[in-house]
Amino acid sequence: MSELMKNIDESRLPSHVAVIMDGNGRWAKNLGKPRVFGHKNGVQSVRETTEAAAEIGIDYLTLYAFSTENWRRPRLEVNALMTLLVETLRKEIKTLNKNDIKLNAIGDLSYLPKKTHDSLLQGIENTSNNKRMTLTLALNYSSRWELTHAMKEISEDIASSRISPADIDEAMINNKLSTSGMPDPELLIRTSGELRISNFLLWQIAYSELYFTDKYWPEFTKDEFCKAIIDYQKRERRFGKTSEQLKT
Repeated sequence: MSELMKNIDESRLPSHVAVIMDGNGRWAKNLGKPRVFGHKNGVQSVRETTEAAAEIGIDYLTLYAFSTENWRRPRLEVNALMTLLVETLRKEIKTLNKNDIKLNAIGDLSYLPKKTHDSLLQGIENTSNNKRMTLTLALNYSSRWELTHAMKEISEDIASSRISPADIDEAMINNKLSTSGMPDPELLIRTSGELRISNFLLWQIAYSELYFTDKYWPEFTKDEFCKAIIDYQKRERRFGKTSEQLKT
């Protein structure tokens, strides 16, 4: 256990941490390497972040791995990412099972290449009984796609008279989202120094604490994850109340 991990208050942990893994390409470019080199090195950061979250006691970790907009990238890079995902899933299933971590995925998964889709479903199936932590990969995901899909499902329920417009509330919308059954993230981390959300979990992060770091994703280690948790624990979560109200 690192010294930083010892400084974390286990009684004040976020139950769900979401991460926008950004900066692989720029990190590689700074080293004079192709972007794919950055993605390959980013796998180690995924491993370290997952291990750190499980060791600390986080219940849910969600990683933004591939957005619907990422298909616009050069075909060579997209193909390399999909191949890397298949290879990583096959290699890491033993480690996930060893650490009692359940694999999950959100997004329009049917659009993924068959090899990627099959490896993902196999990984989800092979870890389905694990209970220590749920690791969710957001793949071919965007929040606008998710919300549009949810609204279509609600509209179909209204059209078929299963519900009326008056029945629509926040709980119903939550149940139609990809993250149904998961708590909203209390902490959202973004690497690489960019200060934006990039169409990620827009509904779910309404009350999330945001943590931005200049570290590129391949530089994000266990200690960097611990720093984010420690920073989160210094903040006051008021949810519209005053500081005085929280003390009563």
